[in-house]
Amino acid sequence: MTDLTDTRPTPVPFDPEVQTVLDIIAADPQPPLSRDALPREGTDRMFPSNDEVIAGRAIDWEDRVIPGPDGSPAIEITVFRPRGRDGEALPALYNIHGGGMIVGHRSWETARVVDLVDELGVVGVTVEYRLAPEDPYPAGVEDCYAGFTWLAENAASLGVDAERIVVMGGSAGGGFSAAVALMARDRRGPRMAGQLLLCPMIDNTNTTVASHQYDGLGTWQRETNLLAWSCVLGDELAFSEDAPAYAAPTRAGDLSGLPPAFIEVGASELFRDEDVEYASRIWATGGQAELHVWAGGAHGFDMYMPDAEISHAALATRSSWLGRILGLVPTEA
Repeated sequence: MTDLTDTRPTPVPFDPEVQTVLDIIAADPQPPLSRDALPREGTDRMFPSNDEVIAGRAIDWEDRVIPGPDGSPAIEITVFRPRGRDGEALPALYNIHGGGMIVGHRSWETARVVDLVDELGVVGVTVEYRLAPEDPYPAGVEDCYAGFTWLAENAASLGVDAERIVVMGGSAGGGFSAAVALMARDRRGPRMAGQLLLCPMIDNTNTTVASHQYDGLGTWQRETNLLAWSCVLGDELAFSEDAPAYAAPTRAGDLSGLPPAFIEVGASELFRDEDVEYASRIWATGGQAELHVWAGGAHGFDMYMPDAEISHAALATRSSWLGRILGLVPTEA
C-alpha cells in the first residue's frame, strides 16, 4: 500500500474531551507495533483482575476450557453470572475482544462485560482466540465461532436462554462478531439474537476516505491496521477484494438473513466509512441495523475516554438496544 500521509484528506476533528486524552497519549508515545514485536507474555496481567473489576458487586465468575474447532487447541473462556439468579435462564452476551486480531486478551474487556452483567442481569462470556501472525486466518474466527457454538449448546447447564444470546465485540472483536453472524447464518446455526458491533474492523482493503483521514492520527491508526491485515491474511490477500468474508465481512456478497445488528463508530476514526456502508448494505436486504456515528469519537473512545460525554451517551444507547433485543424492557403490543 502507498503511504499517503502527505496527501491525507482533512480529518473530521475530534471531540474536545477526546482530543484532551489523545494529547496525553501523544505526550508519552509507545513504540509502534511490528510483526516481530507483538506483545504476548503478560498480556493477561495488563488490566485489573476479575475480582478487582467486580469490586464487591454480586457477580460470580469462573474460567473454563472448552473444545477448540475440529481438533484445534482448546479454548479458554470466562463466564460471569449475576449472583442469586440460580434456576433462571438468563440472556447472555458473548464478548470477543479487540486488538486487530494480532494482540489482546479477553481480560482487557472484563470491565465492559461486567458492567453489562451488573446493569442488565445477564450472563457474560468472554472468549480467548488464537492471534495472527502465529495463527493467521481462519484460526481466530473459527475459535470465536466454536466458542459461540459451545455456549449455545451448553446454554441450559450455564443457566442461559439459548434464544437470547447476543454476540458482541469492539474493533477486531466487532469484526469477528460480524463474521460469526455470517458463519451462523451460512452453517445454519446456532441462532443469534443480535450482533453488537462496536467500531468493527471489517474492511481489509483500507481504501475508504476515513482510512486515509486517520493516517497517523487517533488511537488505532492506518499503519497499524495495514500491519494487522497483513498478519491475518498474508501479503497476497491482505488488501485484496478476493479476501474471504469470514476474515473481512465487508467482502460478503450477501448480507441478507442476518440477526439484528447494532453498529457504532466514531466519526473521527478510520473504520467510519466501512461501518456505515455495512449498515446500509444490511438495510438494502431488508435487514435490521441500528447505526450510531458519534461526532468527534476516536476509535474505541468509550474505553480510552470513559468520562467523555459521548462515551456516557454511547453506553446508554447500547444498553437501550440490548434491552430491546433481549426482551429486558417492556414494549408496546
